[in-house]
Amino acid sequence: FTHLYSWVILLWKSPCRGKPMDFVFIIDSSRSVRPRDYEKVKAFIESVLQFLDVEHEATRVGLLQYGSVVQNEFSLKTFQRKEDIQRAVRDMSHLASGTMTGLAIQYAMDVAFTEAEGARPAHARVPRVAMVITDGRPQDTVDEVADRARAAGIRIYAVGVGRVDMNTLRAIGSQPHTEHVYLVANFSQMESLTAIFQAKLCADNDPCSTVDHQCEHGCVSTPVSYACRCREGYTLNPDNKTWSACGEMDLIFVIDGSKSLGAANFELVKRFVGAIVDFLDVSPLATQVGLLQYSTKVRAEFTLGQFSSGLAVKEAVSRVQYMGRGSMTGSALRHMVELSFSAREGARPGVSRVSIVFTDGRSQDDVSKWAAKAHAAGITMYAVGVGKAIEGELREIASEPDDMHLHYAKDFRRMDQVADKLKSRICAGGHHLGIILISSLLPVIGRTYHTVGQLTVDL
Repeated sequence: FTHLYSWVILLWKSPCRGKPMDFVFIIDSSRSVRPRDYEKVKAFIESVLQFLDVEHEATRVGLLQYGSVVQNEFSLKTFQRKEDIQRAVRDMSHLASGTMTGLAIQYAMDVAFTEAEGARPAHARVPRVAMVITDGRPQDTVDEVADRARAAGIRIYAVGVGRVDMNTLRAIGSQPHTEHVYLVANFSQMESLTAIFQAKLCADNDPCSTVDHQCEHGCVSTPVSYACRCREGYTLNPDNKTWSACGEMDLIFVIDGSKSLGAANFELVKRFVGAIVDFLDVSPLATQVGLLQYSTKVRAEFTLGQFSSGLAVKEAVSRVQYMGRGSMTGSALRHMVELSFSAREGARPGVSRVSIVFTDGRSQDDVSKWAAKAHAAGITMYAVGVGKAIEGELREIASEPDDMHLHYAKDFRRMDQVADKLKSRICAGGHHLGIILISSLLPVIGRTYHTVGQLTVDL
């Protein structure tokens, strides 16, 4: 029994074990990637390999790098042992030439994912996954070739490093962009994506991705088949596919677009928004969602009545462009109270009101007046601080009691933990709801929990 228990635990710790996938790395090896950064890319590839189950009947791995030309380092059929792939990665040489990203994607579609190069036939329904890693603007076009690759059944993850144009990454990556497009500030931060990809690649490579499951709000793999997801606060309907949400809400996200966040962290904020939207039953009869972005000015990205499904909302979020200027949180709260919840913008009478606001700490204007007006209007405010948040402003914004309405995360990579906590309380509260996120740039590895007064801190 002890040996059996250990075997079960081993399987639990290796979520990709025994799951088939054809996976190809597409690596930017242009001259803009410095030699020491090229080594960091190779280290990141090895960290991803650690959780893949590399076997002929499980995950097959290929890799090509590109500069002015495409160089196939090894194909899906070349290696059947992880150790051999790792050795080949370490032995790669930097091309240090141009940036022909479109040509590389074309090669992956026409050559790397063919049966001749080791890909399994289409009728086997083995997921085909490509990960494109790039640090700059391509010298050719990527839009059309990436469209064709996705239409051919290749799921593409786009990883950008540094000053990569987000429009280019979105043109490369699969939809929804919040789950397939990633941007980090530098090559050292690539390692922070390892856990994210472990969760996504291992979860994506299951029966849910190879059957027409028809689950309304998500699918969960079981050892022999799949089950439709039903989270706390929701009821699975008799068809075992659809579920009922906790009630009606009008939700407004108010996200900080100030320059102190930086483009990479702004993308993490958008991903947090997507995680909350995934939890909700978005429809005209359940939850409606709108979004404001603010910096020096306030800009309505979309209003409550504009989109009628969660997918449409997430796609709209992925298209939001970073403003990158000041931080006028008070003005954003005013816009939220006076305009966002008006009938003209789609708000419904008698429906719970939700506002989720992100800011990078101390506002350049006063928040207390409009926070008080939000409280007086019956909006329950959940204040969430990230990084160098100002506790005094958090307490002004948050409803009482603090231990239920005020949360804090040390850096942006802990925001998923904050999201999980908020999901369990959105339905339980049964009130009008507002969430204020105070955020800043403090990359910290590790996870511990402390309490400062009544402030819940997730480090």
